[in-house]
Amino acid sequence: MIKVVLLQCIVAAVGLILGGMVAGTRGVTSAALGSAAVILPSLIFALRLSAVKKRPGASYATAFFVGELVKLALCIGLLAAVRLVYPEVHWGAVLIGLIVTLQANFLAFLVRT
Repeated sequence: MIKVVLLQCIVAAVGLILGGMVAGTRGVTSAALGSAAVILPSLIFALRLSAVKKRPGASYATAFFVGELVKLALCIGLLAAVRLVYPEVHWGAVLIGLIVTLQANFLAFLVRT
């Protein structure tokens, strides 16, 4: 799971470049916030799953589904907070960063573990 988060960080750099091409410096910052709204919840989810995996007798399936729900709620909450943190946000660049980073999950199948 941590490898997927690292892959998301690498792919987020592509989103930052695209955001910069769309809206300059403001686009890079906005794309970074969009990418962070995906990466931070994924990191928390990965750390939580690795902690549950080490505990004997823990329900991995329950931790997975509850973790996915929390990850989704955190992502939505972080996107809602973007406007408060950065009032000059460029929403197109936020979507670029968000979508590019989310697509890294599909690339994770190509990476060997």
